[in-house]
Amino acid sequence: MASADSAASSGGLWRDLTDALRGTHHDYTSGALGRAIFLLAVPMVVEMMMESIFAVVDVFFVGRLGSGAVATVGLTESLMIVIYTLAFGLSIGATATVSRRIGEKDYDGAARAAVQVIILGALVSGTLGLLGAAFAPQLLTLMGADAGVLGIGSGYARVLLGGSASAFLLFVVNAVFRGAGDPAMAMRTLIVANALNIVLCPMFIFGIGPFPELGVLGAAVATTIGRGLGLVTAFWMLWRGTGHLVIRRAHLAVEPHVMWRIARLSGMGTFQVAIGSMSWMGLVRVVSSFGATAMAGYTIAIRLVIFALMPAFGLGGAAATMVGQSLGAGKPDRAAAAVWTATRYDVVFLTAIGGVFLLFTPAIVGVFTADPAVAAVAVSGLRVLSLGFPCFAAGMVLEQAFNGAGDTWTPTWINFFVYWLLQIPLAWMLARPLGLEQRGVFIAVPIAYSVFAIVAGVLFRQGKWKTKYV
Repeated sequence: MASADSAASSGGLWRDLTDALRGTHHDYTSGALGRAIFLLAVPMVVEMMMESIFAVVDVFFVGRLGSGAVATVGLTESLMIVIYTLAFGLSIGATATVSRRIGEKDYDGAARAAVQVIILGALVSGTLGLLGAAFAPQLLTLMGADAGVLGIGSGYARVLLGGSASAFLLFVVNAVFRGAGDPAMAMRTLIVANALNIVLCPMFIFGIGPFPELGVLGAAVATTIGRGLGLVTAFWMLWRGTGHLVIRRAHLAVEPHVMWRIARLSGMGTFQVAIGSMSWMGLVRVVSSFGATAMAGYTIAIRLVIFALMPAFGLGGAAATMVGQSLGAGKPDRAAAAVWTATRYDVVFLTAIGGVFLLFTPAIVGVFTADPAVAAVAVSGLRVLSLGFPCFAAGMVLEQAFNGAGDTWTPTWINFFVYWLLQIPLAWMLARPLGLEQRGVFIAVPIAYSVFAIVAGVLFRQGKWKTKYV
C-alpha cells in the first residue's frame, strides 16, 4: 500500500510538473493552494533562471578579456538599472491590473489593460533607448569610469542602452503573462532569448566562424539580438492566444482612462523600484572609487547573487499573481495563505543556494575570472552576501505580495527607509571611515535586507493591503 501511495504521489507530482511547464488553464482562485502555487511558481522560477543566466553569460565570456572589460559590463549594467526600474514599475501595474481582471473573470478587460501597458512601455522605452545611445560615454563617466574603461566600454554601452527597448518590453509583456496566470508563456520567451544569447555571445566577442571579432561590444550585440527575438516570440503568443489572455484587433485602441489608471499605479511602483535600484547605483559609486579591480570583483559577486535571487524571485511572482487573482475573486484569506506558503518555500530554497555558495565560493568565482586580485574581492563579497539569503527570500515574496494587491505605497516607504537611510550610509561608513573598503559595502547589503524582511512581515500581517482596489 505504501509503495502504491508513493507511486501515485510521484505520478501526481510529475503530472503537475508537466502541466506547469506546458501551461494549463487552471483556475488559481479555487482548489488546492499548494498545487496552484506550484503551477505558477515552476515556470516563473524557470523564467527567472533564464533571466539570471543573462546576468552571468556576458561576464563569463567577457571575463576572458580582462578586468577593464568586466568593469565595463558592471558599470553599464548599473546604468541599465534605470531602464529595468521603469520596466519593473510598469510591470507592477501590469501584473496587479491583469491579475485582478482575471480573478473577476473579466477577460476582455484584462486584454485591454495589457494593450495599454504595452503602448506605455513602447513610448517610455523608445525614448530611453535614444537618450542612452546618444549619451553613453557621458553616462559611463558619471558612474566613475576611468579612461581605460571608457575606451573599452563606450561602444558596448551605446548598443546595450540603445537596444534596451527590447529588454524593457520583454519584461513588461512577461509581467502581463504572469498576471494572467500564463507564466509558461513568459518562460518560453526567455528560453528563446537566452538560447540565442548563449550561442551568439562568444561568436561576436571572439569572432568565431563568419562573425566579426567585436570584443566586449559583441556581448551587447548578442544580448540585444537575443532579447529582440524573444520579444517577437512574446507578441506572437499574445496574438495567437493559447493562454488565459487573448489579444484581438478590437483591443488595440488607445484607451486613455485605462492607461491613466495603470500609469498611476505603475508610477508609485516605479518610484518604489527606483528607490531600491538607485541605491545599488550608489553602492557601485562607492565601490568604483577603489579602482577597476574592486569594481570587477564586485560585478562578479553581484552577478552571481542575481543568478541565485532571480529564480527565488519567481516564487514572489507566483505570490503576486495569487494575491491579485484571489482578491479579484473576493478571497483575501486565500491570498494571505498563498503568500505565507510561498515565503516558506522561498526561504528554504534560497537558504540552500546560500549554503552552496558558502561551501564552494572559490570554485564558483574561478569560473568567471583568473585574476587573483579580482577573485579575492569576489570571493569575499559572495560569502558575505550569501549570509543574507534567507532574508532576501522573505523580503522578495512580501514585497511582491503588496504589489500584487495594488498596495505599492507600503513597500515604497520601506524601500526608502531601508536602502537610503540605512544601506547607503552604512556602506559608506564601513567602506571609508572604518576602512573596510569594498568589503564594507558587501556587509551593508544583508543587514539592510534583514531589516526589510522584518518590517515587511509585520506590516503584511496587519492586512491593510486587502482593502486596495485596482
